[in-house]
Amino acid sequence: MFKGSITALITPFKDGEIDWPAFENFIEWQIDQGAHGLVPCGTTGESPTLTHDEHMAIVKRCVDVVKGRIPVIAGTGSNSTREAIKLTKHAKEVNADAALIVGPYYNKPMQEGIYEHYKAIHDEVSMPIILYNVPGRSVVDIDVETVARLAKLTNIVGIKDATGDLERPVSTRLEVGDDFCQLSGCDEMNAAFYAQGGHGCISVVANIAPKLSSDMYKAWVNKDIETFGKIRDLLGPLSLALFCESSPAPTKYAASTFGFCTGQVRSPILTATSSAQKIVDAAMKHAGLSSESEVHSLQANG
Repeated sequence: MFKGSITALITPFKDGEIDWPAFENFIEWQIDQGAHGLVPCGTTGESPTLTHDEHMAIVKRCVDVVKGRIPVIAGTGSNSTREAIKLTKHAKEVNADAALIVGPYYNKPMQEGIYEHYKAIHDEVSMPIILYNVPGRSVVDIDVETVARLAKLTNIVGIKDATGDLERPVSTRLEVGDDFCQLSGCDEMNAAFYAQGGHGCISVVANIAPKLSSDMYKAWVNKDIETFGKIRDLLGPLSLALFCESSPAPTKYAASTFGFCTGQVRSPILTATSSAQKIVDAAMKHAGLSSESEVHSLQANG
């Protein structure tokens, strides 16, 4: 089962292109800081504006750098079933540990269409698949009954739940059992999601606070509620600040203050405004995140 704090990786850019040295260095820092897994080419990685060649190159590079130290869950979703199959086949070929596949967005399929979309991918590619339910972006909601049907397929092993509905993990567990992996997709709800039976999170905040994110999960598992509560309160403002403007612009700004990358994003997302930067700065200060200490860590691992 996939569990713990899994980072939804940013994709560093420089002069409009992928900054490969920055990407590799960032991965090493994430591992050093205790991330339990990595997701390249998710929404935070700006997958909608990556070419297919870039997408596949990022997944391969991530797997190659990680070298099996922690799981790599490749984002391979598309609103085209054929494209999703192609990207998922590639993820398997380069030895990613699993595929994270978003509900088919924009097309607005019915629940049966959603089921058939995932089943077609499942039947074509034999690797662990994690559903990604994010109605706020995809418009469609993968309802609990459809999740339960999909969970009967051998290689569909879990779900990233970004519905914002804290009743969902309970209903899902009652339908499919506790062996089905449930990962939070809303950082501001991670603590509550764990309490509702979740097994971890796929986190944007972990880009900036991987150790705190990992430590919060470990505190929950170890029943250290005092530490758990302290970290929850440290990370709360940051989980909101990183979405004060279109993601991942605020997150990339935060990463740039550490020296990991530029704040560049791809159009139609715009770089973080000065007002957003102030919000992020305040949240980082609240969390005790020092750019000076992180740059030192970066240089030490470089």
